[in-house]
Amino acid sequence: MPALSPTMEEGTLAKWLVKEGDAVSSGDLLAEIETDKATMEFEAVDEGVIGKILVEAGSEGVKVNTPIAVLLEEGESADDIGEASSGAPAPSSDKADAAPKATEEAKADSPAPKSTGPIPAPKDDKGGRIFASPLARRIAKDKGLDLAQIKGSGPKGRIVKADVLDAKPSAAPAKDDAKPAAAPAGGGGGAMPAGPSTDAVLKMYEGREFEEVKLDGMRKTIAARLTEAKQTIPHFYLRRDIKLDALMKFRSQLNKQLEARGVKLSVNDFIIKASALALQAVPDANAVWAGDRVLKLKPSDVAVAVAIEGGLFTPVLKDADMKSLSALSAEMKDLAARARDRKLAPHEYQGGSFAISNLGMFGIDNFDAVINPPHGGILAVGSGVKKPIVNAEGEIEVATIMSVTLSVDHRVIDGALGAQLLEQIVQNLENPMMMLA
Repeated sequence: MPALSPTMEEGTLAKWLVKEGDAVSSGDLLAEIETDKATMEFEAVDEGVIGKILVEAGSEGVKVNTPIAVLLEEGESADDIGEASSGAPAPSSDKADAAPKATEEAKADSPAPKSTGPIPAPKDDKGGRIFASPLARRIAKDKGLDLAQIKGSGPKGRIVKADVLDAKPSAAPAKDDAKPAAAPAGGGGGAMPAGPSTDAVLKMYEGREFEEVKLDGMRKTIAARLTEAKQTIPHFYLRRDIKLDALMKFRSQLNKQLEARGVKLSVNDFIIKASALALQAVPDANAVWAGDRVLKLKPSDVAVAVAIEGGLFTPVLKDADMKSLSALSAEMKDLAARARDRKLAPHEYQGGSFAISNLGMFGIDNFDAVINPPHGGILAVGSGVKKPIVNAEGEIEVATIMSVTLSVDHRVIDGALGAQLLEQIVQNLENPMMMLA
């Protein structure tokens, strides 16, 4: 099972596109896999024959790095599969990855093995290649074994299937496995939020009618990422009201002119453009948190939250400051449509330094959004509402007011800097023609 996104820990094998006995080449499509974000096609990286399918179509919760099929190389037959696919549980992704790494680190840091240790497998005279059958190599990789520490029983000391099936991982991987698993890149995955146990909650509602809703990969990832965000990111919040009357009038004029081209700009398109330009005007705020440092980005890559059934995506509009309003509108519509169909590629929803979450269309006046790590901030946008205000002349008039809240990561952006960024966003939206200058 491949890791098709940084936050993927398990997936659903939705559909096989090959069957046992099929010959495949590098680049051929093997299966459709549902990740925590999208349904993606899995390609072969080598050529061979599908010897056995280990995981049936429709299987859910298949851990990353779990064997899902056996690819036979030239000279191998289905008889060579043997116990490698007998149904024994495959190692979880963290152990499968950690064991070889720990072994290599142990080899690098430890003194030469004593004579009482395992007899290394024979190597040829050209670069130290270890003699082992392809099947033995595959099994060793799955079990986290170091072939250099296994004695081969085949011809001329060649390592065969029986040698690796009987072998056990060295002590080094066990020591590494004792460490907490590292969080996946991008802050996703990880353990579910702490709280009452499942049994405790079920007992609490014993006798009450309820329906259990199974968590899919996306829901688990959202739960883990938002828990991480609220527990580890020092949020602070800046709030402003924005007068939209000039923007609404300008938008109406533009849409009339663009009608022949089939373009209809939304208020959200203007917010994206205003935010992108603000990041350029206040470059120190165009930054992300990178563990032990801050990365200041040059381009304005703005992520926009898109609600889908069961969760949300945040597709990223790259170089948004350099694109016209009509180009941003078309790109946003395309990304949103494919997000709802779960057809976005990982590079389309990863990255960015800043995000926008707009709930105005749902009638929400204002709210506080949770920062999507590693972003430095997120703008929560409420609906435009007609309200009485006092104008510059001291008179009361009715204006369309939109309330926004900027959630900021204090490790990346200080209060005054966040205020400058929000002020620039407000100025861009209240003076929309400035965005075309």
